[in-house]
Amino acid sequence: MANVVVVGAQWGDEGKGKIVDWLSERAEVVVRFQGGHNAGHTLVIDGVTYKCSALPSGIVRKGKLSVIGNGVVLDPWALLAEMDKLAELGVEISPDRLQIAENTVLILPVHQNLDLAREKALGSAKIGTTGRGIGPAYEDKVGRRAIRAGDLAEIDVLPERVEKLLLHHNALLRGFGMPELDRDEVVAEIAAVAPKILPYVGAVWRTLDGVRKSGKRILYEGAQGMLLDIDHGTYPFVTSSNTVAGQAAVGSGQGPGAIDYVLGIAKAYTTRVGSGPFPTELFDDVGRGLGERGREFGTVTGRPRRCGWFDAVLTRQSAKVNGLNGVALTKLDVLDGVKELKVCVGYRIDGETIDYFPASSTKQAKVEPIYETMEGWTESTFGARSWAELPATAVKYVRRIEELIEAPVALLSTSPERMDTILVHDPFAD
Repeated sequence: MANVVVVGAQWGDEGKGKIVDWLSERAEVVVRFQGGHNAGHTLVIDGVTYKCSALPSGIVRKGKLSVIGNGVVLDPWALLAEMDKLAELGVEISPDRLQIAENTVLILPVHQNLDLAREKALGSAKIGTTGRGIGPAYEDKVGRRAIRAGDLAEIDVLPERVEKLLLHHNALLRGFGMPELDRDEVVAEIAAVAPKILPYVGAVWRTLDGVRKSGKRILYEGAQGMLLDIDHGTYPFVTSSNTVAGQAAVGSGQGPGAIDYVLGIAKAYTTRVGSGPFPTELFDDVGRGLGERGREFGTVTGRPRRCGWFDAVLTRQSAKVNGLNGVALTKLDVLDGVKELKVCVGYRIDGETIDYFPASSTKQAKVEPIYETMEGWTESTFGARSWAELPATAVKYVRRIEELIEAPVALLSTSPERMDTILVHDPFAD
């Protein structure tokens, strides 16, 4: 049976939560393989809205195993708070339904302190981080001084490990003119939360290996989007992890053969949160209209998203880097009533035409979009569940996007509701 990876094909916020939830009906296990709790997924099920940040979206479905892989950085306190909120909505979470990789790096309060201090020091040149400590936690991971989930079972050696961690953090805090942190206080915070997290901690790689051997389907869920990838995104305005499909194997302790199908999620237009280049951004009434109709506010931060036309150049690049087998196109209904649509089909830099987004931040700032204009539609596509319910011009728009990004549309989403989805090709069928 096919195992499917779901990744964002733009700058995140593409609607991965709904698609993952829709696909999780066909899978037994849902895995988060990278990122932190700065990436929120909103699910609307039978009129009830669920918001997941640290937890995999599959947690809202009964009988499914949700896994937090080693590629994630995890804030234990944020996780527990999220679990409590979902419990109020009737979602039961137990060690039988949730497993955390023992080699998952923990986000501690020290990481949040450093995150906020840096952004404040950068001023107008800030990256646009959410201040949740994700970046500093990944730094400690590669710096080999991080505290990991499995370490919570070894409280007796925790003081020594925290001492090494603070040797780095306190030096930085001194440089920012901030008070240093006390080792014993940090250890006490970690020790207090340990008993609540440890029941969920285990050898995830072993669990997933057993799941694969038994022939069960696995759904790998990414956070953010390809354009925020630390290597392939609009650096330095990116997140601190690899968000591309290849990370699904690395971030869950599986080999590349574990991946059978890669599904990229893309909006029928483009949005971005925070700082950084955005070639097709709109500053007029059309852009504001997209934001209002699409309710473009961050699930976690509440920050308004920047809106613009669909960028086929960036999405095609994402398709190539991720190795997309298909695309789930979301929020087509937001374009209802827009008389004239534009799609970016190329870029111009200093008079030269190119068909890709350059890695140089200097060149990125100079990019001018080349547009192709298409006819819009006045009819409603909201809630459509078949091609026959779509206006001919909407179908034409979707088909043109397929041609431009060189990847087929496998799913088409027409509202936040789970069932308002047009299935063209089932990723699990491969």
